[in-house]
Amino acid sequence: MQKDVNEKVIKGLNGGLAVLVFVVLFGVAIALIAAGIALSSNTDEPVYVAVAAVGVVFGFLLIIALNGFKIIAPNEAIVLTFFGKYYGTLKSDGFYYVNPLCTAVNPAAGMGAVGRKKISLKAMTLNNEKQKVNDEEGNPIEIGVVVIWKVVDTAKAVFAVENYPAYIATQTDSAIRQVARQYPYDVSDNGDEKSLRGSSQEIANILQAELQERVNMAGLEILEARISNLAYAPEIAAAMLQRQQAAAIIAARQKIVDGAVSMVDMALKKLAENNVCELDDERKAAMVSNLLVVLCGNKDAQPIVNSGSIY
Repeated sequence: MQKDVNEKVIKGLNGGLAVLVFVVLFGVAIALIAAGIALSSNTDEPVYVAVAAVGVVFGFLLIIALNGFKIIAPNEAIVLTFFGKYYGTLKSDGFYYVNPLCTAVNPAAGMGAVGRKKISLKAMTLNNEKQKVNDEEGNPIEIGVVVIWKVVDTAKAVFAVENYPAYIATQTDSAIRQVARQYPYDVSDNGDEKSLRGSSQEIANILQAELQERVNMAGLEILEARISNLAYAPEIAAAMLQRQQAAAIIAARQKIVDGAVSMVDMALKKLAENNVCELDDERKAAMVSNLLVVLCGNKDAQPIVNSGSIY
């Protein structure tokens, strides 16, 4: 069973003060070496040789101890382990000195955007390449997502997953498929449901919540997740374009017919109210037919002038 490791923030010693101490200690080591060599050259006493040897060993240990100096820039952290156990995390920017036997750990070093033992706490961008998925209606679509994220728990990011940049990339692919198959590409005819194209903000919030739930164990926070690319797959794009065009033509025709009927009704009422002429049912039907042809036609009407009687 995987063991949970909680982040422990530690405070290192002041680096500037540690430098002064090391300068003094290096001076002592050099003095021991110089004194041992000078005295051993004048006498054969082995104690003076031992003094020089002690100075050499002391200097060597001081060189190893230099590994304890750490420099932390703003929005950076270092996760330290002590002989395999989690020691703590340095998160405050500055110059510090810590246990020189501690080792900085970052499994993601050299992979992706992270190329060193320090862990970046800055907001980072994951540009997920567009992938082919199926929407709720089974239509193949191409969708791409941009995710803004950052590390909030360094211990979980390092010890809970193998490589947290690769982990969030994989989980983003999975979350896209999960969300895309729950909603249609476009809104339905009655328009009472969410769609990937028409409800971008709602879908973005749902995708962010879905992805956040997946990366909590890795100590990551999803700041924003938005669809950056959305289109039908090439094999059905032409058919779907024709479908959209047909729907647009039908909607336009409906408006034209509604407007034409209201105009014909208004014309008949105006003729009757102003006593322009008396029309029987047959003439009204002919007039309605002619007006509808003129108003609903795709081309300009070509009128025929009757110079004689209409009867």
